[in-house]
Amino acid sequence: MPSTFRSRFPRRFGAAGLLLGSAYTIGCGGASKAADTPADAALAPTADTATLSAQAVAIGGFTYDTARMVPWQSSVSVPGRLMLDPAALETIGSITEGRITHVLVRVGDRVRAGQVLVLIHSHEIMDARGALATATAKLAAAEAERDLANSAADRATRLLDAKAMSKAEVERAEVGRRVAAATYQQAIAERDRALAMIDHLVGTGNVPALADEHDVLIRTPIGGIVTSRDAQPGTVVLPGSPLVSVGDPDRLQLQMHVSADAAAGIQVGATVHFALTESPTTRMSATVTRVAPTVDTVTRTVEVIAIPTRGLRSGRAESFVQAEISGNGGAQALVVPSAAVQALEGDTVVIVADPRGEGVHLEAVRVRTGRRAGDRTEILAGVSQGRRVIVGSAAIAKAELIKRRSPDGE
Repeated sequence: MPSTFRSRFPRRFGAAGLLLGSAYTIGCGGASKAADTPADAALAPTADTATLSAQAVAIGGFTYDTARMVPWQSSVSVPGRLMLDPAALETIGSITEGRITHVLVRVGDRVRAGQVLVLIHSHEIMDARGALATATAKLAAAEAERDLANSAADRATRLLDAKAMSKAEVERAEVGRRVAAATYQQAIAERDRALAMIDHLVGTGNVPALADEHDVLIRTPIGGIVTSRDAQPGTVVLPGSPLVSVGDPDRLQLQMHVSADAAAGIQVGATVHFALTESPTTRMSATVTRVAPTVDTVTRTVEVIAIPTRGLRSGRAESFVQAEISGNGGAQALVVPSAAVQALEGDTVVIVADPRGEGVHLEAVRVRTGRRAGDRTEILAGVSQGRRVIVGSAAIAKAELIKRRSPDGE
């Protein structure tokens, strides 16, 4: 065995290789030459085999999977970001012109629906209260006129029956009754309109102790968490000026932008696997709910939206993720987990594991690979369907096979 390999081996495989080496001396068989791989006689035979004892297998911590035929699904890997679901996010703007006197919340505060967030001193509320007073007075006058007209019409009817009043005078009294009734209904409408304006500017519910009759009260229509605050006391605002945003932090969606070609194979209902950039080992899943029908004119990409299929305990809005979107299923293909595919000194191999008593027999089988999509790799030749391959700790198994290439086993 070349000296360069002897000096490099301990650094590459570390304690795990040494532990397996020790376990091997206790209960492993020697290396042997393997015959041509039956699945593909055109491939050169491999000479890397080993039989490990149960103790060595336990030390290695191997996990297994099988080569299997599945409908091939193309996939595309893209960056993305978590964002609040727009259906659960409300940007609350000013409903009047005026000066902000108080802002009662900060970012991160939890609020309930109808809670007052901002107070705005405005002439509109003063005008609305004045209009209500005027409408109330008009309603009282119209009510008196209606009552008087009703009395006059009733008296005219009685006089007509007593032949003490002409029919024409009775008809004029009835007209007066209808006019008074219409005026009364109009006064009610004006009063209700004035009340609606005040309700629009003040709302219903608790009124903060800081508020006075000249303040417009800005309330949140939904409950949730304050996500942003643009309102500052003393600022003059116009109708529509953004003040506070409130959203539900538990309702997140995944936004991705993919190339137009890649988007052609993505449909609503497709599965997305993703991980936060700060926690790449924690994999989560989502389901595509929307694929934009148009291409962005600037980026030349298509927006894809997905909804996580389970709660994100560690995810926050505006976090970045690395996502993998599965496309449409195609023809059947023989695949193994990508972690099972290893490079063994110039060859591409998978390590097949066959039970031998309480231990396991390892064989590095040379394969020819095809397409790769996420954690799956297509096998074109070398391994047949149903063979058990090592996935977890495959590098440790490879280290054992490489060590046995040395005549002295070092």
